[in-house]
Formats: sequence, C-alpha cells, structure tokens
Amino acid sequence: MPALSPAKKGTDKGKTGKKTGKQEQNAQDYIPPPPPMPGDEAFAMPIREIVKPDNQLWLSEADLNEEVAKMLTANNPAAPKNIVRFNMKDKVFKLEPMVEQTVVHYATDGWLLHKSSDEAKRQMDMEKMEQEASARFQADIDRASHEHKDHGDVEPPDDSRQLRNQFNFSERAAQTLNYPLRDRETFTEPPPTATVSGACTQWEIYDEYIKDLERQRIDEAMKSKGGKKAAAAARAAGAAHRQRNEHVPTLQSPTLMHSLGTLDRMVNQNMYEEVAMDFKYWDDASDAFRPGEGSLLPLWRFVSDKSKRRQVTSVCWNPLYDDMFAVGYGSYEFLKQASGLINIYSLKNPSHPEYTFHTESGVMCVHFHPEFANLLAVGCYDGSVLVYDVRLKKDEPIYQASVRTGKLNDPVWQIYWQPDDAQKSLQFVSISSDGAVNLWTLTKSELIPECLMKLRVVRAGETREEEDPNASGAAGGCCMDFCKMPGQESIYLVGTEEGAIHRCSKAYSSQYLSTYVSHHLAVYAVHWNNIHPSMFLSASCRLDHQAVGLCHDPKRAVMNFDLNDSIGDVSWAALQPTVFAAVTDDGRVHVFDLAQNKLLPLCSQKVVKKAKLTKLVFNPKHPIVLVGDDKGCVTSLKLSPNLRITSKPEKGQKFEDLEVAKLDGVVEIARKSDADLAKNAAH
Repeated sequence: MPALSPAKKGTDKGKTGKKTGKQEQNAQDYIPPPPPMPGDEAFAMPIREIVKPDNQLWLSEADLNEEVAKMLTANNPAAPKNIVRFNMKDKVFKLEPMVEQTVVHYATDGWLLHKSSDEAKRQMDMEKMEQEASARFQADIDRASHEHKDHGDVEPPDDSRQLRNQFNFSERAAQTLNYPLRDRETFTEPPPTATVSGACTQWEIYDEYIKDLERQRIDEAMKSKGGKKAAAAARAAGAAHRQRNEHVPTLQSPTLMHSLGTLDRMVNQNMYEEVAMDFKYWDDASDAFRPGEGSLLPLWRFVSDKSKRRQVTSVCWNPLYDDMFAVGYGSYEFLKQASGLINIYSLKNPSHPEYTFHTESGVMCVHFHPEFANLLAVGCYDGSVLVYDVRLKKDEPIYQASVRTGKLNDPVWQIYWQPDDAQKSLQFVSISSDGAVNLWTLTKSELIPECLMKLRVVRAGETREEEDPNASGAAGGCCMDFCKMPGQESIYLVGTEEGAIHRCSKAYSSQYLSTYVSHHLAVYAVHWNNIHPSMFLSASCRLDHQAVGLCHDPKRAVMNFDLNDSIGDVSWAALQPTVFAAVTDDGRVHVFDLAQNKLLPLCSQKVVKKAKLTKLVFNPKHPIVLVGDDKGCVTSLKLSPNLRITSKPEKGQKFEDLEVAKLDGVVEIARKSDADLAKNAAH
C-alpha cells in the first residue's frame, strides 16, 4: 500500500480535527515492525500502514458503547399471504388466516439416539439381555467341557432300553398267515339323472296363501247350512275372482303397483336419509347457551305439480298413522275460484302424495275420523260436503250432499267428526258463512243434515233473556272447535264474521251459553286448549293483526299478542299445553310458551320466501309442525328443545294438573297486571 504523503496527512488532520481518546490509544498501541537486517530486504515483511477512507464516520465513545436492539421474527418472507380455500359447508371461497411460516433448509434422517430417550433405553436393555444370554450360554459350554475332562472317556448310560417289570413279564412271539390279495371288479348301470331348478318368491308365497284361504272358505261353506249349494256358489265366486285377475294387464296389476310402491319408498328413504336422521335425533345444541330462545329446523317440503298455484286451506293429521296427513287446496279469493284438490302425504314419501282426490269446487276444510282413520270428511267452497274412503283409492266420494239432501249455499269453513252416539251412526258437524251449524248423519245411501244452531247477531248490551231469534239478523260463521275435556265433548266454540265468539252446546239449539266480543273483524281461527277447560285461542281477520287468548270467566281477553302482520292461523301444541304458534303473511312462524315468556315469542322465524302462510297444525306425537302457504307448498318444521320444555310433576301429581296450574298462574298474573293498569289510569 503506498505511503500517505505529508500534505495528505496535514489535510486529513485539519479536516477531522482533534482525535478521540480511543483513536489516540490505538495510535499509541501501534508498534511499527523492526527494520530489516542488511541483506534481507527481499525477505522483510511489508510495511502496512492504515489509511482512513474519506467518508469514514467518526463516532464518540458514548455512541460506540450504545446498545442497539435487534428484533428477530420467525416469519417467512416468502410465505404467501392470500391463500384462499373453498369451504364445502358454506359453498364459498374463504381466506385462510393461518399461514405456515416454517422453512426447512436442510433435513436428513440420522441414526443416533440420545441416551436418555425411551428408544435408546429400550435398545440398551435389549443389548444387555443379549449379552447376559450369551454369557450364560458360554458358561454352560465351559462347565460341560470341564466335566468332560474330569470324567474322561466314560460311556453314557443307554436309555434306549425299556425298564420291564421283572416280577410279571414274559416274552412271546407269534407268526400269522398273510392272506393273498385279490382284485375284483364289477360293472353297473348309472342311475338316471335330471337337472331340476326352481325359485320361491314373495309373490308366489302370497299366491299360495290366497289359494289356501280360498280352499278354507269353500270348506267352511260346505260345512254350513247351505251345503252343496253354498259350496258351489263359493267355487263360482272364486273362479270369477281368478278370471277377473287374469284379465288385468300386467302393468296395472295390484301386485306390480305394490312392488313399485315399495321400490319408490326405498328410493325416497335413500334420498332423504339425512333429513330422516334430523327428524329423529336432531336437537339444537345452541339452546343450552341461549335460554328463552328457540329455533325451527326445516325438514321436508311437500308439493306436487297439481298443487302449484293453489292455496293450502286445510291440513289434518291422520289419527292412526302419525306420519300421514291430508292437505286441502282451494282459494280464499272469491274471483279466483277453481276446482279443488286433496293430497294425502306421508313423511316416508315426501316426493309424491300417496292418494289424490279431485273436487269440482275448492276445498276449504278436511278432517279424518278419530276412530275410522280411512274416512275423510271434506267441506267445499260451493257449500257441498263430501266423505271419501281412502282405502278405495277412487276419485269419487262415497257420500256427497246434493241439493235434495240439504246442500249449503255458502262456503263450508270448518268440519269436525263427532264421537259415535248411542245409535252407532257416523256423524260430523259443519259450519258455513250462512250461519248454519249442521249435524250430518251417514246412512246407507245418503247424508241427512240436522240444524244444531242458527247463528245470529247479538247487539251490544243485550242479555240472554232479551234475545229474540226473529228480531236479530243472521251471523256468518267462520270457524269452530269442540272442547277436548272428558264429559264436555258437546261444548263447542263458534267464530263469526262480526268478531264475536259464541260458546254453544249441542243440547241447546236456541241460544248461546256465552258470547265473547274481543275482535273488531271476522274471527278466522279458534282453538280450545287440550287440557284446560276454559282457555282457548282465536285469530282475527287478516287486518286485525292479533292472536288473542281468552278465558271463560271473566268474558274478556286475558292476553293479547300483536304480531305486526296479518295472521293466517293459530294453534295450540299437542304435547306442551302452554305452547302455541301462529303464522303470518310475511312467511314467519311465531312460537310462544306462556310458561317461559308471557309477552314475546321464543321463536319468530321466517320459513318461506315470497309466500303467505295460511295454515298451521302440530303433530300429536312428534315435536314437528306443518305450515302451508298460498303457493301450494307444505313445509315441515322441527321444534328445538327450548320450544318443547315440559315440567316434571312431583310424586303423586298428574301432568295435566300441573299444566292446568301453570295456565291458571298465567291468567292470574295477567289479571293483576290489568288491574294495576286500571288503577293507574284512574289516578
């Protein structure tokens, strides 16, 4: 390195100024190399001089001693920051928040183990056991060799000879004659063989059983009083039945239809397996973290091509089969009346109705007989009443009211089967807009009507003693419901177009037992509580926006619930007496539980879009509810655990008594609240 010139040194000194203490100390510690010996200039060490760069920064002692903190992070700068993965549950792409920051620069599998690890301890134990076994084996060999040297060449004892009993033993030998071997052969004819095949199917077994039943019927006829004539008649009937079945085409035979129905049921079971599991076992786990709130789980949707663009006007569960229900289709609009339709669905086959019936006028109400589950009573918009036998699978009713048999002139809004009377005749009650409450009796050939009550308008302030049937005008009936308490099956409620609700009895046809005026418009739904003899619900016109709970004494509304929209239907739950639900035109289902909240619903959930809910009915055995809309669709919903809480009665107490006491407590609290409000208003 070239030496620094004096001018340069002077320039640098003047430029940098006074040196720091550390620089002076370094200058003092520097020892120049010794001068080379004469003649050794070629091998002398080169002179090294330190030259300071022009742009070198001079720092003070405090700056040099200052500690600078460095932050080290474990983030991978090359890691991607916008990883997006497809969420199969939500059916959308979502950003992945967690990104792997680990980077492996070098990896190799080693064979060394730490001595304190479990694997190393196991290997050392195995080696120790092998060494001990080897040592024992070597010790045995050494001991055997020493013993051989000590004893010399001594033959070992012969253990092959058997030790015999010397006191009772003797040897005998005998030689027998070996017979010579002879070969003998014979020829025979093989037995005849035949290939036989057969099949045993379910329908063949069924046919054999049918033949056996026919033979038994013929034998019984021969043993009866008719003798040979009865037997001949039975044989002729059997032959005619066989001939009739032979002429039935294969594609229309009952056996094929039954097999196709079974196959259809299997396909639907596989398609809706998840929904069936939810119906049987699903419970919303979030109810445990939100007391006082519930939810509805949509299950199946029931709709057919024929029911589209029709309004669901009635839904009724079958009393025998808890998975079967009937749906009536019609129209509530006077100018858009068309033919009616009845579909009978099953939860096991939601894709297609089991039975379908057509009517000339729109269907307004349907009801299954509580004992004979195959009989279905139907009320139509033109005032006719029909009775179908579901087992016949025919589109024609077995009974129909005509003009000669007292056909009504106005729509039939509600219809109810009655318990069998002493005459053992089937009867049902209907109510129509002309104010007639009729009792229909089924005879062998026709329906016979009987007027139970002719509704009339009750003026304000009029008492039952002042009632004049001839002076008051006729009132239009809209709905009805019978009391479900034992001994009170003849008591029923009637809702009218004037907003009044009348309590009537089948034993009195001239006057009302009591009248409740709680609505300003027509009452379209009234439902009696299942266990309380004096509590019922009513829903008023679609412009009234109220579902009202009433009590018989006093004759006024106990509680009012404003749902902020037009109400389609209201109903009590079948399993929880304190729970009821209502449907509105905005597609919402409102579920109330008076035991948990007396003011607000536990659940207010929208279940359909762009449709108005018209009907609501609870299942009598399962925690599900059916709702129908004006688009012809019926939706099944399952109640979450918070919507079906039942109280456990104490020992010796009945469940019905406990629920009645809870409802009485709700009524008492409502009365006290009304009394307090009246006092505050008076002051």
